[in-house]
Amino acid sequence: MYETLLSPMKIGSMTVKNRTVMTAAEFSLGQTDGKPTERLMDYYEERAKGGVGMIIPGICRVNDMGGASTFTQLAMSHDYHIEPMREFAERLHRHGAKLCIQLHHPGRQGMASAINSLPLVIPVADRYPGVMDKIFKCTPVLLGMEKKGICFSVQAPSKVELAKHGATRMHAMSKREVRSLIEDFIDAAERCKKAGVDCVELHAGHGYIIQQFLSPHTNRRTDEYGGSFDNRMRFITEIIQGIRERCGRDYPLTVRLTADEMYARIGREGTGYDIETGKLIAKRLEELTVDAINVTSACYDAYNYWLEPTSFEPGWRKYLAREIKSVVSIPVIAANVIRTPEQAEKQLLEGDQDFVASARTFICDPHWVEKAASGHPEDIRRCIGCLNCIRSFMTNAGVGKPGECALNMSVAREKEYFNMPKDGEGRKMIVLGAGPAGLTAAQTLAMRGFDVTVYEKEKKPGGQVITAAACNLKDKLYWCIEDLMTAAKKAGAKIELGKELSAKEIADMDPWGVVVATGAEPIRPRSIQGIDRENVFTAPQIIHREKVLSNADVVVAGSGMTGLETAEILCETGNHVTVIEMADEIAPGTWFQLVDDEMERLTKTDTKFETGSKLVSIGEDGVVTEDVKTGKRRFIPADYLVLSLGVRPDGRLARELDELSVRRIWRVGDAMKSGTIADACHSAYDAVMSIR
Repeated sequence: MYETLLSPMKIGSMTVKNRTVMTAAEFSLGQTDGKPTERLMDYYEERAKGGVGMIIPGICRVNDMGGASTFTQLAMSHDYHIEPMREFAERLHRHGAKLCIQLHHPGRQGMASAINSLPLVIPVADRYPGVMDKIFKCTPVLLGMEKKGICFSVQAPSKVELAKHGATRMHAMSKREVRSLIEDFIDAAERCKKAGVDCVELHAGHGYIIQQFLSPHTNRRTDEYGGSFDNRMRFITEIIQGIRERCGRDYPLTVRLTADEMYARIGREGTGYDIETGKLIAKRLEELTVDAINVTSACYDAYNYWLEPTSFEPGWRKYLAREIKSVVSIPVIAANVIRTPEQAEKQLLEGDQDFVASARTFICDPHWVEKAASGHPEDIRRCIGCLNCIRSFMTNAGVGKPGECALNMSVAREKEYFNMPKDGEGRKMIVLGAGPAGLTAAQTLAMRGFDVTVYEKEKKPGGQVITAAACNLKDKLYWCIEDLMTAAKKAGAKIELGKELSAKEIADMDPWGVVVATGAEPIRPRSIQGIDRENVFTAPQIIHREKVLSNADVVVAGSGMTGLETAEILCETGNHVTVIEMADEIAPGTWFQLVDDEMERLTKTDTKFETGSKLVSIGEDGVVTEDVKTGKRRFIPADYLVLSLGVRPDGRLARELDELSVRRIWRVGDAMKSGTIADACHSAYDAVMSIR
């Protein structure tokens, strides 16, 4: 089974034991001085234990003055990084994994607050550990200053438009800066070799500085480092030549290359470069003696085309790897939403690529390879593309916390998780509800040795995930329920579907404790006049196609993701939709990629959006809204109104249990506070781990 996937292959002089590569995804696990922490090494060692062939940790800076993307990333900018990196490499080598360090500089997407300040912070933070906590508390102020342009300018090949997500000031690098940075990359590679790192990778993707030099969009220089194709290649060419001179031809060197900037996908045809130029770059890199091309795509301006939300199909961009493979003879590594070993094996056999790569697949399940190799692919926890990893990293990095996975509770706490106390002692626990919170609680309780039974009133597990997965292109969200069911049962939990218990029945069972994961119910404000009219429906009724409206004028109240997804479904049957939202923006508080993904489809319809509008009343032929700032009222003609105002916790059963004096009740997930799948799983895990 999976013979090709599990077979060895060489990258230059290095033999990788199988065809799996964990690509770089920064999770803010390092020290301020760039050395690996125990937590970082534990995190990657778990993936090595799980069978990954080659591991590429998160971005590694080559320069402290202007090359930082976070305060806690890896670095190889000084000789004092060599020995700590050697320890890291040795820990992965114990399990047969190869370590490849990705050398990186953010360019116009840099962190302005770290420019010129990081070298000053490092010695102070090293001597006084509490200093970083104080700096992290200042993050909102620092970000506010950056937003206003009160900051140092970041380096870029040319002064061009700001990156969609980057600093507010930049400057075109002088030749002296360019040549100095080339030396920084070469020096860092040499340190990697001295540290016993198996391979180095140059990050020429996602709009970071090397790719900025490659792109005619971001490189508008008129000297020898800009203009023609050869000139735009000069920056990376001189880095590669320098690495070869210092480290030798036999030292494995790869390049992570954006093969297509994907501007055409976001309606900017002709901007940047496409796959044809990507192929020319790849051919030149092979001529420069690069040992492998790690194919990726896009940049920050086209975020969803390199870090895809759940709507994208597994393997959707494998054609890029195939195109690059058609013009080079060196191995092609590629991440293209690899989720299952069956998919990986198929793409390898069909010649799309030589190595299958992913960050999120191995974040979600560190033992993905081992499960495939042992003949138990059904045990794999599949990434659902919810983007909680990037959202949590971008949120947490500024306050000194690591990123997290929505479904894998072990991330950044591997020692704690894989050595959790087995102290349940067979005590009887009842879990009410088989949504993500209930199933996470059940698995964790069973792992701790409790006698766990889950009772779900519906015949199908999943709770609100069932509704979420019923939206267009979101069916993969239900993977989390399937996989959590498998994990909970394997841990020893018993699951009873289609069985609703009353509070008295639960009390009569005399459990040691009860976890209430009964979810939430749609909000239907009684204060809104006409809320009970027959032309008023809830979003789940539309999403599940219980009510199919056609060729009508429909108002959707609420522009969260559920509201937007409901609007998309309504548009499919010829309805004219108006979405009203009380906040000043669409989908307030929602991760921007999810909004961008949905809006890309909705903007192709005639859907209208009204922000700052409060729903006041509903009539037979329309609704009345009120401007939240001016108080001015407006009538919107409509045949129907669909409520998507969120959900409120269903606390009824928990209250009844409390009234019956049932001891030890924990409310988790939406039964405690409405939120995402990630919120549900983490609240359940934290609650269960607090049990003593």
